[in-house]
Amino acid sequence: MNNLAEIFGADVFNGATMKAMVAPEVYEKFVQLSKEGGEITREIADPIAAAMKEWAIGKGATHFTHVFQPYIISIHAEKHDSFCSLPNAEGKVEADFSGKDLMMGEPDASSFPSGGLRQTSAARGYTVWDITSPAYVKEKILCIPTVFCSYTGEALDTKTPLLRSMDAVNEQGLRLLKLFGNTTATKVTSYVGPEQEFFLVDRKLWEQRPDLVYAGRTLFGTLPPKGQEMDDQYFSSIPTRIKAYLNDLNEQLWRLGITAKTEHKEVAPGQYEVAPIFSISTVALDSNYVLMDALKKTAAKHDLVCLLHEKPYAGVNGSGKHNNWSIGADDGTNFFKPGKEPHQNKLFLLVLACLTKAVDQNAVLLRASASNAGNDHRLGANEAPPAIISMYLGDQVGDVVDQILENGVATHSLHTGKLDLGVSTLPVLDKDPTDRNRTSPFAFTGNRFEFRMVASSNSIGDANTVLNTMMADVFCEACDALEGVENFDAAVDKYIYETLNAHQRVIFNGNGYSEEWPLEAAKRGLPNKKSVVDALPAYTYDGTVKMFEKFHVLTRSELEARENILEEQYSGIINIEAKTMVYMASNLIEPAVIKYVTELARSISTIQKACPGADTSVQEDALVKISALLAETKAASDAIDVAVAYASSKEDSKSIARAYRDQVFSQMAVLRNAVDTLEGLVAKEAWPMPTYGDLLFLD
Repeated sequence: MNNLAEIFGADVFNGATMKAMVAPEVYEKFVQLSKEGGEITREIADPIAAAMKEWAIGKGATHFTHVFQPYIISIHAEKHDSFCSLPNAEGKVEADFSGKDLMMGEPDASSFPSGGLRQTSAARGYTVWDITSPAYVKEKILCIPTVFCSYTGEALDTKTPLLRSMDAVNEQGLRLLKLFGNTTATKVTSYVGPEQEFFLVDRKLWEQRPDLVYAGRTLFGTLPPKGQEMDDQYFSSIPTRIKAYLNDLNEQLWRLGITAKTEHKEVAPGQYEVAPIFSISTVALDSNYVLMDALKKTAAKHDLVCLLHEKPYAGVNGSGKHNNWSIGADDGTNFFKPGKEPHQNKLFLLVLACLTKAVDQNAVLLRASASNAGNDHRLGANEAPPAIISMYLGDQVGDVVDQILENGVATHSLHTGKLDLGVSTLPVLDKDPTDRNRTSPFAFTGNRFEFRMVASSNSIGDANTVLNTMMADVFCEACDALEGVENFDAAVDKYIYETLNAHQRVIFNGNGYSEEWPLEAAKRGLPNKKSVVDALPAYTYDGTVKMFEKFHVLTRSELEARENILEEQYSGIINIEAKTMVYMASNLIEPAVIKYVTELARSISTIQKACPGADTSVQEDALVKISALLAETKAASDAIDVAVAYASSKEDSKSIARAYRDQVFSQMAVLRNAVDTLEGLVAKEAWPMPTYGDLLFLD
């Protein structure tokens, strides 16, 4: 590995590189447009394109591509065009890349999901240069971050709505700051630090598991004698083979300007996490896509496979993408920073009250934005937050809120003091004012909120679009109520109290894994959408449509399209899994078990002939049990075929998704139970695929 400081950003066309390669007036105009917005003309784009081409060719690039994120595709899309121009009269070519090439591309949009926004015959789409996210060279390709829209202007990606939501939170956030006399801030933006969890598995073993190949998760399998019961995986020593993989990964990420900061083993065997430092939400979105792509491609170089599925293995912890989210201004103001005396920080308390209202009003939408079919396996287990949306505030902020709810205002803040371990050679430390709560889906962690529900394979675009838009909405309502009041301090105190009082039901500082919490949540009237299928209608709730259209983030038709796409995605995933299970049962498991029971029956006969009266009850009992389970396996496979046909016969995406959830998924559980029981009875050498023990414990 090379020196970090020397290689960081080496393959990024960043501000310093651009500044050195274009005229000062071009660079200054570009910076202004990046901060303030405005039309990007050819006068600006042409010289930047020329500099970008020269720089990229110097890095060995032969092609360029507009990188974009079609809706629901977890890895970014790209179409490569070479720098090659038309040959001249002498048959020579030159490197060709204009401002027009930089600003706009025209991919075929017909094969991407559109949710009915476009017909298959209407193929044209556009990619448009996003100047807020830097270009980079990867694998000899100049990669230009873009947004993706239809010919008629509808958003077909996860990034366009995120950019629109950031405009909304900027406008309303500045309004809020001005209420408090802030005249220095000129821009408000959201920041994200997405922690990425994943599993690694040996490629040779992966190739022998059709479920991992086709579905990304094991559809059959029983736990080995040792799983994660001893809690000895988390933060334990990283195996040499995996450390070589992570070293390779880190160097690639650093060269691309991605601040890969943390790496460690996670709770489950074979599970790991990498996390970057915070960045602007749109840049974080691009970086996370690059990270997921690099995780997979780098794994292949090391004869590994990276599994981004939320639940690759039953019975051990799954993977999430903890979305650490905050809002800040360019003068250093952090909206979620309570300060040393939170009870005196009225900006923080007003923002907290607004956020509490936003989370309460948009709970089901948040659940939908963070989820997919895979996340349904994870949410609510003792490893991840429950499907119930609640907020954890911690002792200090929670106490301030309690005071406000009881007295109308808070008069003091809790202080935790020092951490003294009583050892003379150890330092005495300042304790954090709040503990962490890993059972909460939306937890306050000091100067940000950690939305822990986001699925590991999902784009972070949807979740952060919802977070930004709902905050713009509640900021707007607060500003409407407080602008022009005579006694601002009294009005703010009243607004904070009334808002917290109306929405306090969503605040929960207890154990989200407890059996009592769902019962308590039901008493509070909090929604508990255990399946993403039940949460998706939130995209087209009247309140959702009104909020998104108010801030020009998404139109009703765009929201309807997203609901439709996600329903089709759910059905498609369950359909693939169901067909894969039937294939594995029919072509791998049943033949192997038939061969095994045939040999078992033959051995019983051989023993009885060789030694009449010998006790073969153990073999006979095994033969009866395995034969019965074999029949159950066949019957369950046939039942899945019937259920799939029934679900496919439904007419609309909502009915199809519900049928896959209610009919197909339940039959899949029956088949899995039969096969997993068989695995426990059949000799390992006769089992036709690697077991959990083989897959999970990777040195």
